[in-house]
Amino acid sequence: MAPQAKGHLAMLLFSALVAGSFSLGSMVANEIAPLALNAVRFLIASVAVGAVALATTGIPRSAFSAPWRYLVLGGFFVIYFVLMFEGLKTSTPVRSAAVFTLVPAMSGVFAWFLLRQRMTLRMLVSLVIGGAGALWVIFRADMAALLAFDIGRGELIYLVGCIAHAVYTPMVRRLNRGESAVVFSFGVLVAGTLWLALVGAPDILSTDWSGLRPLVWITILYVAICASAITFVLVQFATLRLPSAKVMAYTYLVPSWVILWEAVLGNPLPPLLVGGGIALTVLALLLLLRDDDVPITPQ
Repeated sequence: MAPQAKGHLAMLLFSALVAGSFSLGSMVANEIAPLALNAVRFLIASVAVGAVALATTGIPRSAFSAPWRYLVLGGFFVIYFVLMFEGLKTSTPVRSAAVFTLVPAMSGVFAWFLLRQRMTLRMLVSLVIGGAGALWVIFRADMAALLAFDIGRGELIYLVGCIAHAVYTPMVRRLNRGESAVVFSFGVLVAGTLWLALVGAPDILSTDWSGLRPLVWITILYVAICASAITFVLVQFATLRLPSAKVMAYTYLVPSWVILWEAVLGNPLPPLLVGGGIALTVLALLLLLRDDDVPITPQ
């Protein structure tokens, strides 16, 4: 399998795993402080990814040269995850997924400034089609709901987090110095754990860990292993093989995955018309599978 194809497959799995964090996170967001929850999830993810790194490629001493790189990247991802759970206190999984679909376009802009990556015509068209499909899915094919859309406090909070996520993706390529995806992810996770331990100490100490219900621990384990450890590696893996805009374009699939997650958790299925939006997101991804040699130069 070609390197680019592996990158696309990694991001397909990424979108499915990330969607689960929206549905589960909204169910426990008001039961534990975001800083405390993320401190535990980053710690668990660090141990998991570190164990995988030691068992496979090993962790060379050279990987920890210029450790400030991990502190910068870890800081961006901590901002994203903490604000995600803060936003889910008042937002719904689907509305949050709507905000998340803004990341690809923002990532493309930051990639131009940081890496001078130019967006091709095919990528631009796919972003537009994918965005339209995602909105169609998010608002369940209801034009009235789309026209009445208003940004709530939770969505605004999460939007700031998504900006941090959009910066993170091109920064991975900018700061990576040849480290493997697993080793680089380990460094970012450890740095994120340190940030959370420092900033979130009051919330960590005041949390009644023994009194948390099982669903909270299930959510913590899921976001730690599936939506952190695994997705961190998937993003690092894909970013080193695909342009940033292509990597983040897979976020357009997240709203569709969120609806599936909601259905599995017992919520009603969306109208059949939503299938049109899903088809558009698939079309956008098919366009991304091919390269276009007509670049769009930013004005």
